[in-house]
Amino acid sequence: MKLLLFLHFVPIWVFHLCFVHAVQNPLVFSPSSSPISSISPISTSMAAFSPGVQLQLGVEEEDHHKMNLEKKLLIVACGILALILLPSFACYIYYWKFYQGKKNSQFPDMEKGGVSLAPFLGKFNSLSLVSNRGSVPFMDYKMLEKGTNNFEEENLLGEGGFGRVYLALMEDDKQVAVKKLDCATEDAQREFENEVDLLSKIHNPNIISLMGYSVHEEMGFIVYELMQNGSLEDILHGPSRGSSLTWHMRLKIALDIAKGLEYLHEFCKPPVIHRDLKSSNILLDSNFNAKLSDFGLAVADCSYNRNKLKLSGTVGYVAPEYMLDGELTEKSDVYAFGVVLLELLLGRKPVEKLSAAHCQSIVTWAMPQLTNRTSLPNIVDPVIKDAVNDKYLFQVAAVAVLCVQPEPSYRPLITDVVHSLIPLVPFELGGTLRITPQTALPAGSL
Repeated sequence: MKLLLFLHFVPIWVFHLCFVHAVQNPLVFSPSSSPISSISPISTSMAAFSPGVQLQLGVEEEDHHKMNLEKKLLIVACGILALILLPSFACYIYYWKFYQGKKNSQFPDMEKGGVSLAPFLGKFNSLSLVSNRGSVPFMDYKMLEKGTNNFEEENLLGEGGFGRVYLALMEDDKQVAVKKLDCATEDAQREFENEVDLLSKIHNPNIISLMGYSVHEEMGFIVYELMQNGSLEDILHGPSRGSSLTWHMRLKIALDIAKGLEYLHEFCKPPVIHRDLKSSNILLDSNFNAKLSDFGLAVADCSYNRNKLKLSGTVGYVAPEYMLDGELTEKSDVYAFGVVLLELLLGRKPVEKLSAAHCQSIVTWAMPQLTNRTSLPNIVDPVIKDAVNDKYLFQVAAVAVLCVQPEPSYRPLITDVVHSLIPLVPFELGGTLRITPQTALPAGSL
């Protein structure tokens, strides 16, 4: 620091002394600039034959050396100026960094993104990247605490494996959902980072929107758009037993789910496998539009990740090849979609307990009856049984059967599923089916 200050001030008087001395006595800078000493022997010998030549050469040489002197003075001046500016610039950089560091240490709240995350950067590795990218707002924990009324039980919307979801009222009077995750374990921490990172890059009408995130101590918080009608699991298997969902609304929900998966599989580069598709991770807004949520277990479709993955998922939805051999592909999501489609069609849970030691999956129970035109109408959810057109019922059952095939190569691509469902959904609900008096369905089918 002392050296910088010395260099900063010394060149000022050096420049002054050298410049004044050079103007008064140019010989100091160029001893050979004297017209007398600069005449070469050749010039002297030529003067003996022509006295006029000596005078002319002397003038030209004098002009030439004056130009050389001016150039040398300019070079010296530029060098001295550089000596003045460089230390000044170095001092400025040093003081600026010192001042900024001191300011941030005194006022940590002025940069909530970087400073608030500092204790977590070693733990939540990807969060700093998200913050730097600026695509996802980092929210102040105090604001979330206030919005959820200190995470009161009355604000609780649901509960999952690693955390709970709360209703929050933000300062702009907008309601959002806040998932509170205990990130003390590596698995929970990894899921938190993974979901924030993936949802920050994904934008689709059939996938939940990420509004922001926060961290506090060992807790992670993910803020989503609010889905007023909760999860499909609660609607189908809760107290109402799916009474609010008509036949065509169920097909519309299935189409929304398929479109969300199609976006992940076909339009994301690289493709994304959800890996935990189930009815509790399908959320419904006020108009019963369905959106995929909970991307903690989702992975990009690359061989490196697949080989390193730990077997994860939910019993009843996990594809057999993934459960037995660890083989994970987009077809694993197609299998899980087939199970959800059976839930919508039959109104049954994916796994039902028959006794204390025996459970039965919906696939095992339904498969023999799904291909039987006589028994199929009898296993349909009683809530919609009287509103179902048999023609469309058999088509939906055929899609479900293909999706839950044990051999993944026999399952369709999710794009094929989308194309199969669109003609079955009424035009008013986003499909292409136009209901005419001749094809009108029983009352309540919409």
